[in-house]
Amino acid sequence: MKRIILITGGARSGKSSYAEKRALELAENPVYLATARVWDDEFRERIARHQARRGPQWTNLEEEKQLSRHNLAGRVVLVDCLTLWATNFFTDLDGDTDQALEAIKAEFDAFTAQDATFLFVTNEIGLGGTSDNALQRRFTDLQGWMNQYVAAKADEVILMVSGIPVKIK
Repeated sequence: MKRIILITGGARSGKSSYAEKRALELAENPVYLATARVWDDEFRERIARHQARRGPQWTNLEEEKQLSRHNLAGRVVLVDCLTLWATNFFTDLDGDTDQALEAIKAEFDAFTAQDATFLFVTNEIGLGGTSDNALQRRFTDLQGWMNQYVAAKADEVILMVSGIPVKIK
């Protein structure tokens, strides 16, 4: 039975750790679907820390944009994270928020059409002040609209605050 769980929060709020724990509660061998691009050495180290935290029970997949290429029916799938996934579309579409949002929604719908349990991690980047950078403001808009889209389709939404999960939906 298809199920969508959205886990959101600020940077270092415990989103990924919580999502990994939930995925392991739901399945012995969950799928970890990473959406990150390696932007620099610091980010490469960040990815390595995340990978080291996961054990051999995980099926690890890397996919920057086309999540629906993977047939994961019947599995528990942790997608980490929607923010990096949206960044890939936004960057490839030269910062066009409208095109990126439509592409992301279409791919999200195609991917979640599978009968699986999906856990999506995302950043709640709109809680701070308004950036003086136009590109950042457009990305914040994109991320906020995407988070709303996924939350509306989710069966459960969890907000992480200082490592504490708060049930929103």
